[in-house]
Amino acid sequence: MEELKSIMEKFVASGWDLISIPAQQWLDGQADKDTLVSAIRQADEECGSCGCDLDPLYKRALELI
Repeated sequence: MEELKSIMEKFVASGWDLISIPAQQWLDGQADKDTLVSAIRQADEECGSCGCDLDPLYKRALELI
């Protein structure tokens, strides 16, 4: 669970609304799991191979959820 929390904190720090908002909601205990999973999948599709530090985190977060 600590690993997932760390990933969500990185998503929030990214400032990318697509994942930062659902990640912050998750950290606040107010996340809808389906919305979060959908946002992470969309982020992975749009940016999952751009070479940034977040690329491997999308798939790992989905494994942990």
